[in-house]
Amino acid sequence: MLIENAISSAIVRSFSAKLEKSLILDVAIVGGGPSALVAARDLAKAGLKVAIFERKLAPGGGTWGGGMLFNEVVVQDSAVSILDSFGIHHEPIKGARGYHTLDSVEMASGLIYGAVSAGAKIFNAMSVEDIVFKEGKVNGLVINWTPVERLGMHVDPLTVISSAVLDGTGHPSEIIHLATEKAHIKLSTETGGILGEKPMWVDSGEASTVENTREYFPGLFACGMSANNTAGGYRMGPIFGGMLLSGQKVAKLIRESLKKKPASGKKKK
Repeated sequence: MLIENAISSAIVRSFSAKLEKSLILDVAIVGGGPSALVAARDLAKAGLKVAIFERKLAPGGGTWGGGMLFNEVVVQDSAVSILDSFGIHHEPIKGARGYHTLDSVEMASGLIYGAVSAGAKIFNAMSVEDIVFKEGKVNGLVINWTPVERLGMHVDPLTVISSAVLDGTGHPSEIIHLATEKAHIKLSTETGGILGEKPMWVDSGEASTVENTREYFPGLFACGMSANNTAGGYRMGPIFGGMLLSGQKVAKLIRESLKKKPASGKKKK
């Protein structure tokens, strides 16, 4: 076989096998931001079958650009242990006790590597255009290529079945929007609907990001800014401690919710 054919064949064969193995999951995560990557790492380390579906080419969410393209971000003391567990460096801020700066590129790449090393699969350039909804529960995702979506091409999607779906799409809460608009579900919020993100208030936003991380409907969880938007929390800007803690929290909540045998048939540790 010519080397050109061998390379192409290997790519098609390996990717097809990876995708086929991810069509039935314990946890399907939409969006590859910092909270989702922490959750994916923790869930995969716990022995669950996890995949992230990221619309863009590069996972990492809003981490890469730091604050206004200054590629530094801030994390508070309470989340430093999570950075340490990924091997991500940080420095204390002089005059702002309890806060640390870190390189946003190192953070994004470190979180990605940590999630993949733990066993989570990441599918980039894939968009979620719908949810699977059966018998009063969110059961999975309807996926397609991002270029297909953006070009408006009429191409039928594929489905992914999952015991739990995690909305990590950030500010828009896209999966929860789909669930409320198409399945007409009532969320576990004050109104039963999406309350919407409030303006910036760093202290409150950091706390509410973690507080609002939860299961909003059977099988449907939200973390990070998606949770904040759903429950009406404040925005916090380029400070990421709450995001990391949100990912850690939602992983625990999902593990607790999957008490029965997971969809993948894989034994939990």
